[in-house]
Amino acid sequence: MPISPYLKKLREKIGHDPVLVPGVCVVIFNEKGEVLLHRQSDDGRWHSIGGSIDPHEEPGAAALREAKEETGVEVILERVVSVYAGPYPTYNNGDEVMFVSIAFAARLPAGVEPRVGDDESLEMRFFKVTELPELWEWDRRAVLEAAKGNAAAAFYDPPSSQKPV
Repeated sequence: MPISPYLKKLREKIGHDPVLVPGVCVVIFNEKGEVLLHRQSDDGRWHSIGGSIDPHEEPGAAALREAKEETGVEVILERVVSVYAGPYPTYNNGDEVMFVSIAFAARLPAGVEPRVGDDESLEMRFFKVTELPELWEWDRRAVLEAAKGNAAAAFYDPPSSQKPV
């Protein structure tokens, strides 16, 4: 996943030390109630759509931008699903990150098909919520919360691990 100009400039000052990064997760459903996931090019695993919030950017605007960049589609945001901390990756170059994310439930407009929109993804696929691939705990929680359809956002205790479930 490419580093934003903001983080690149920050990294020049602080090196590989941990950085708290605000992010968005966009849980996108089709007309059948299936969830869209993408297999990321950096680790080959399935993940929800999402990324970092840019400086001076509203979270909802970041969710729309990330969805468009990654899927080529303008989605319709429906509600905030959850707010959570994690994951806490250390990238191959040694950069440490601590994400705090806002997860949004979204839907595709009728008749629109997503596609791989950038070099962050290897493929896009819809999954039944009952047949999800192996996901990081944070992605799984966001998908399951979004599928519940609750109006109120979920807030979590610290996750038990950083391992995929």
